[in-house]
Amino acid sequence: MAVPSPPIPPASPARLPTPSGRWPRRLVRWAWVLFGLSLVLFLAYPILVSTNFLFLFGKSPSLAELESPKVEQASELYTSDGVLMGKYFRENRSPVPLSKISPLLIKALVATEDVRFYEHAGIDGPALLGALAAAARGEKRGGSTLTQQLAKNLYKTRRGETRGGLGHIAGVSTLISKTKEWLTAVELERRYTKQEILRMYLNTVEYGSNAYGIKVAAKTYFNTSPDSLSAVQVAMLVGVLNNPTAYNPRFHPEAARRRRNVVLERMGQAGLLKASEVGALQAQPVALDYHVERHIDGPDNYFRGAIGQLVTKWCDDHDLDLYRDGLRIYTTLDSRMQDHAEVALHERMKALQRNFDNFWRNRDQNPWVDEKGEEIPDFINTQIKRTEVYKTLNNRYHGNQAQIEAALNLKRPMKVFTWKHDDGDTTLVMSSLDSLAYYKHFLQAGMMTMDPYTGSIKAWVGGLDYRFFQYDHVKQGRRQAGSTFKPFVYLTALDNGYSPCDRIRDQRVTIKYIENGKPMEWQPDNVTREYTGINMTLRHAMARSVNSVTAQLTELVGWDKVAVYARKVGITSPLLPVPSIGLGSAGDVSVYEMVDAYSTFMNTGFRSQPRLITRIEDRHGNVIQQFDPVQRRAISPETAWLMTYMLRGGMEEPGGTSQALWDYDLWHKDNQIGGKTGTTSNYSDGWYMGLTKDLVTGVWVGGEDRSIHFVGSQQGEGGRTALPIYGKYMEKIYQDKSLGYDYGHFPEPTVKINKKYTCTSPSEPRRREAAVDTIATDNLLERMNGGSSVPDSVR
Repeated sequence: MAVPSPPIPPASPARLPTPSGRWPRRLVRWAWVLFGLSLVLFLAYPILVSTNFLFLFGKSPSLAELESPKVEQASELYTSDGVLMGKYFRENRSPVPLSKISPLLIKALVATEDVRFYEHAGIDGPALLGALAAAARGEKRGGSTLTQQLAKNLYKTRRGETRGGLGHIAGVSTLISKTKEWLTAVELERRYTKQEILRMYLNTVEYGSNAYGIKVAAKTYFNTSPDSLSAVQVAMLVGVLNNPTAYNPRFHPEAARRRRNVVLERMGQAGLLKASEVGALQAQPVALDYHVERHIDGPDNYFRGAIGQLVTKWCDDHDLDLYRDGLRIYTTLDSRMQDHAEVALHERMKALQRNFDNFWRNRDQNPWVDEKGEEIPDFINTQIKRTEVYKTLNNRYHGNQAQIEAALNLKRPMKVFTWKHDDGDTTLVMSSLDSLAYYKHFLQAGMMTMDPYTGSIKAWVGGLDYRFFQYDHVKQGRRQAGSTFKPFVYLTALDNGYSPCDRIRDQRVTIKYIENGKPMEWQPDNVTREYTGINMTLRHAMARSVNSVTAQLTELVGWDKVAVYARKVGITSPLLPVPSIGLGSAGDVSVYEMVDAYSTFMNTGFRSQPRLITRIEDRHGNVIQQFDPVQRRAISPETAWLMTYMLRGGMEEPGGTSQALWDYDLWHKDNQIGGKTGTTSNYSDGWYMGLTKDLVTGVWVGGEDRSIHFVGSQQGEGGRTALPIYGKYMEKIYQDKSLGYDYGHFPEPTVKINKKYTCTSPSEPRRREAAVDTIATDNLLERMNGGSSVPDSVR
């Protein structure tokens, strides 16, 4: 009999998992794994951040950076007499010790920004929890400590290489940055005392208006020092820290006043101020003595431009940053001598400009003239095409001349240079063409003084006013030297067998030479076109700047050899070996190299490399490099001393071209001065080179263009344009007893002088009208074919 199958029970509903079931155990296991991983990640997170795991978190401060944090600090430029001449910076910062900061400022900072500063170890737990709770309520409340803010300021935890791969994800980047600040704050607290942290904080934090650190902030807003801040000034600066832009008292005075009053209230709560004081101070208006410093701060001058170029190259070679590394650069410039040079040049140029304007006004024409003295047509329109303004407009309007001309003729207010106001500027309504014509009327000047024994440059005036004329006429500008080049001819002669007493007759001469394979003749004229017939000593001829004698001597020693000797003593510009080289027309030279060359005569034949810097220190005052004088023998000591004796002839020989110096208060204690005037073709350039026993000075005066000049020796020769600047300058030098320069004789020779140098000159009074130091038009008599490289006229 078949056994029936048991009945199939009805399907029951699925049972919920129980703790003893298979799936619940797996979930529990995974939960524990995730918990363990989270715990490991939480514990390892600070290590991952600090080690920049897989480059995800960005760079953190190294141990070396923690031990010696490198803060951006302005480099400072000092004169030889200790005057701060300027700064170079991106973040203007000048650290000061805590002892030079007002104690009230320190207490107000703690009371306002981090009340538990002396209790925490870098992270303020209650403040952090309060900030998180505020964020949950949608409120904004800071929880950072002063130490965390210091970490952020010192190590730039939110930019550059500190960001890492995850640093570009919103929210995550903030968490990572905060973590770095917490970790760094703890490390800072371990390594530094609370006082050291406060010092670093106050010297690094930003106060707005490009002021970093308390010293610069105090100067910027109140023109005072950190130890002299009043209570209301302290409150203002502490208030700015909360938001340097929003609470900047210069641009947002009302917001700054409200924030200041909050700080005053907290100062009262901390017992730093009495209640009555708080109310009285809160009622005060915002009062500033505001002066913001620029990225290159200090008075504009030409010398600093030259220094900046030199130091920037030096920094590149030494892996340093002029605008960040807090260097202290000590220069050779003397601030007192610089002031005297600027005043002397400005006084003379102001008067000379007035004479120049009157001269051309009476002629009813502009001063840009051709060889015939006639005004050059369309001069300004031609010149404007060489300017950056024209080039910019040409690019903007794609060469459309109508649009370019319309823009060039558009009138607008412009601040321009003027001699009429003491501050040197005025505002006029003019177009670009008007402005160019206005500036072309001005005579320019350059002047430099050097200690010939060390090469130290003591004064450097590159122009009238650096704000308006950036072109430096000391080193950038190169012009024909005229008769100031003649001493190099006499130098060549003295070093090759001649003596100061050798004689050459003042007579018309014809010099024959070969140029480009063609026979040529040159007949140089004296300025008066007169020839005395006197058999002159070389000293007398140089003193009176007689062209005929200089030209003959040039032929005798060789014009190519003159170029060689000029280079030996300091001339670096290209020179053409042509007959007229001795008259200063064979090349353009600068005031800088002329002073260098003349200094070789004073320095017993050693050429001293012109020196702008004496030393560079790091931010801690350690000398990084010392710049000692660099010298080399250029000519013999006998020749050098004879050249100084020759140059004294300008004052001592009858009719010497330096005689106008007798009009200045320079002649005490039988003082000796050597010098040489120079004037170039058509009176385009006026020169004076002056030497005393201590200093060598060069002065140049002329128009911006060679076509801008006087037209006669009574106004335009070097003895009347450049020499008076030197005379007035040396008066000021001798009168300033703090400088230590005194009257006296040139140094005695250091070797035996074998050549005869004491000889009889024509019997004339010592003081007489100076000879005119110019050269009239040279006559070029060309044989065979025309054309010559010798200029039409040289002075």
